[in-house]
Amino acid sequence: MLRVRAAGAGLRARAPLVLVAAATTLVAGCSGPAPAPAERSAPTSVPPSLAAPPTLPRGPRLYVTNERSGDLSVIDVGTRQVVATVRLGKRPRGIRLSPDRRVLYIALSGSPYAPPGVDDKTLPPPDRSADGIGVVDVRTLRLARTIPVGTDPEQLAVSRDGARLFVSNEDAATVSVVAVADGRVVATVAVGGEPEGVEVAPDGASVYATSEADGEVYAIDVARAILLGKIATPSRPRGIAFLPDGSRAYVTCENGHAVAVVDAHRHALLRTIHLVGDNARPMGVAAAPDGRRVWVTTGRGGTAVAIDTSTDEAVGSIAVGPRPWGIAIAPDGGTLYTANGPSNDVAIVDVATGVVTARVKTGQSPWGVVLAP
Repeated sequence: MLRVRAAGAGLRARAPLVLVAAATTLVAGCSGPAPAPAERSAPTSVPPSLAAPPTLPRGPRLYVTNERSGDLSVIDVGTRQVVATVRLGKRPRGIRLSPDRRVLYIALSGSPYAPPGVDDKTLPPPDRSADGIGVVDVRTLRLARTIPVGTDPEQLAVSRDGARLFVSNEDAATVSVVAVADGRVVATVAVGGEPEGVEVAPDGASVYATSEADGEVYAIDVARAILLGKIATPSRPRGIAFLPDGSRAYVTCENGHAVAVVDAHRHALLRTIHLVGDNARPMGVAAAPDGRRVWVTTGRGGTAVAIDTSTDEAVGSIAVGPRPWGIAIAPDGGTLYTANGPSNDVAIVDVATGVVTARVKTGQSPWGVVLAP
């Protein structure tokens, strides 16, 4: 396995968990263009041993952010082995692949690691210098730069043309709109408390952001960076997945033990799917490429639950490992990949049989996953 240390990048990992707060409605708004903070770039000189891009097997790869070890595991899908580890920075969580598949964008945060039950007053102060979006070159597997995007970024989405990033700033209750070309924050949209999940609709016209504290989803106009509407959901909404045809969005609601189904054209709640069991805490979510199933990880429930989108009912579950979070689906819909934080591994699941066919060890506390076919 190749270990790649990004020039100028340090290993400083921590990790988050926040609890649901009262449902207060915030006034959402948009600020004008903001001056661009200086980006943190890697030095131009690198050791000779790191000068050439790593030689890795060709074929599909799974990229996994490891929140506590502060790095990225690169898994060769064919061999089911970690073939490289890239050092990133503090608390890498949300991860996205650019539309041209050349770049990975990874949310990094200097907010202290706070596992469940920890009193926030006992935590050290945040290291705001560690906040940003890390940009990793897929070819060289190097951290090319870090873009300042506001405080405590947790998740992000990329516009369909690849020109903008939409970043949830958890402790600031905002979504930052970032121009990829020069790293400028061109707008800041006020949303509810503790925003987390961010997802661009298939038509590229709107982006949704969840507010854990307020129990709402905020619909934002991509072009104008203004609020289109708010959708109330069950308690503590986390992740978002749109169906491929853009008709509906599925929002996982951790403390509501439910998945909210949203009309993505009217930005209105259609129905709520309640999952069985107190330990079913919906977290990550992904829609199958054909749109017939939506898969949901259940955190403490330890499963991936299948929702039939023709009926919007849960039709089965697969035990995948302890506290699964991030989830990805193969282009043919036949394989699931889940990041299981406590066991420091990724489960590879055959959908047809419902069997975990492999477990791949990663760094500490794997969080986000993205598949590059």
